[in-house]
Amino acid sequence: MSGASTAVVIGGGIAGPVAAMALQRAGIEATVFEAYDARADGVGGALSIAPNGRTALAAIDADHVIERVGTPMAAMVMQSWTGKRLAELGTPAHLPPMRLVWRAELYRGLYDEVARRGIRIEHGKRLTAVDGNEARFADGSSATADVIIGADGIRSTVRRIIDPAAPAPRYTGLLGFGARTGGAGLAATGDKMHMVFGKRAFFGYQITPAEAGWFANLPHREPMSAAEVRAIGAEAWLERLADVFRDDRCPAVALIRRTSPEDLVITGAMEDIPSVPTWHRGPVVLIGDAAHPTSPSSGQGASLAIESAVQLARCLRDLPRDEAFAAYERLRRERVERIIRMAERTNSDKAAGPVARVLRDLLMPVAMRLLANSEKWAWQFDHPIDWNSPVRPVA
Repeated sequence: MSGASTAVVIGGGIAGPVAAMALQRAGIEATVFEAYDARADGVGGALSIAPNGRTALAAIDADHVIERVGTPMAAMVMQSWTGKRLAELGTPAHLPPMRLVWRAELYRGLYDEVARRGIRIEHGKRLTAVDGNEARFADGSSATADVIIGADGIRSTVRRIIDPAAPAPRYTGLLGFGARTGGAGLAATGDKMHMVFGKRAFFGYQITPAEAGWFANLPHREPMSAAEVRAIGAEAWLERLADVFRDDRCPAVALIRRTSPEDLVITGAMEDIPSVPTWHRGPVVLIGDAAHPTSPSSGQGASLAIESAVQLARCLRDLPRDEAFAAYERLRRERVERIIRMAERTNSDKAAGPVARVLRDLLMPVAMRLLANSEKWAWQFDHPIDWNSPVRPVA
């Protein structure tokens, strides 16, 4: 049996609330502490929840949140900038389909579900230190628990506390943009997301008669923070993006032109960390982007965070703390770092220069045919979590 009965969760984004629900289901009382004073309503662009993310949520009876806020995404259609269809990558038939969600709606759905289950989220609690089992906050308050869980993102304060030498986020060579706009008058893509390896940048879009969602990954040699990118102004970036995609045979320019500047989501530099050496120390452990930050190109960031939250709760349910942390890392590290490496290769294709782009366009049709017909794609999705199965300690 686990020796943990209480938990402090640092971070109220996606991983934190899911961890709190999973811990509650495991019989561990959790409170979420969020640094920002207010909720993040209306913040963020589109992301996908993969079948494995939905499977993990279903293990704690929370998949209905995705059903309510998500748009079905049965497949991804890969295209070249010339309009050539390279491949269609679908979800294995025995798994739930992917869902396209807007981060703000996912956040609100999880927040409401946490509140419905009686779990407390406290705002304005910026972590400054951890002393043993005590988390200390900038407002002078503190919280004590058997375990302290860092779910505070790619620039995790918790990660820096347990390992001051932990690697910093790595720039992938891409800036991220996206928006939600009207789909009237454009050819609908139905339940399929189209991904275009453009002549100068990468573009993704899904169009229904009611609305359209799009995102762009723009190669940029020097990294820029989100604040630096936003300082340039949405209107200027929309003009730049329309120019970048002018030669591509897809509706990128049409979607960009109908996007209002106030609707443009600017995420700034896309980043990852190939490997975080230390996931836990003493009573403190990392989950989500604090432990395994993958770039958005993986399509798996939120789903992996959900998986890790659920698996950590299972381990703490069944094992003493130190054994639970070791078992959790054994269950997770190899899988998440493999996905990070795959996303790294995708980023290289998206950020290809003029010479590399010619080679990419020549080789990609063959690569896509192999990918569409092999386990190189499906293994990410087919990752069941048996909540009731006991977790065994690491040998």
